[in-house]
Amino acid sequence: MQHTGITVPDLEVATHFFTEGLGAEVAYDGLSDADEPRSGDQVERQLGLPRGAAIHKQRFFVIGGGPGLEVFEISGEQRPASGLADFGLNHISFYCDDLDGAIRRLVAAGGTKLDEVHDNSRHEDSPGNDSIYVKAPWGMLVELQTIPNGHYDTVAEVWMPERR
Repeated sequence: MQHTGITVPDLEVATHFFTEGLGAEVAYDGLSDADEPRSGDQVERQLGLPRGAAIHKQRFFVIGGGPGLEVFEISGEQRPASGLADFGLNHISFYCDDLDGAIRRLVAAGGTKLDEVHDNSRHEDSPGNDSIYVKAPWGMLVELQTIPNGHYDTVAEVWMPERR
């Protein structure tokens, strides 16, 4: 995977959340306040946007050694963030060597813990594993996870970030 794209109501709030909460770095702005918004029939057709929508800002983040994160601020017809029970993309997960520190930083950056840290599910529940979901300021689910002893009993090798 090269990157994941998400839409947020306020790119600056999202930037604070990802940079302060997860140590993300801004790689570039694909569209900023200095640019005209991207809109119109062709943009709607190319990107599957609803009629009248406009992309106002677009920023690309690098977070650790994983895939990039492309974040959009778009106006027009929108729905609230999906949850785990909804069809389609429902959360993004970040591997953390320091889970407690990551939780503190995300909460300080505007996130809300849904519960306390808990064990991962089967195949991820090796010694030292833990997981927690945090809700971003705009409602998107972010999973923080640590699996220091890796996955077990899998049919295919599961990708894990390299230790830094």
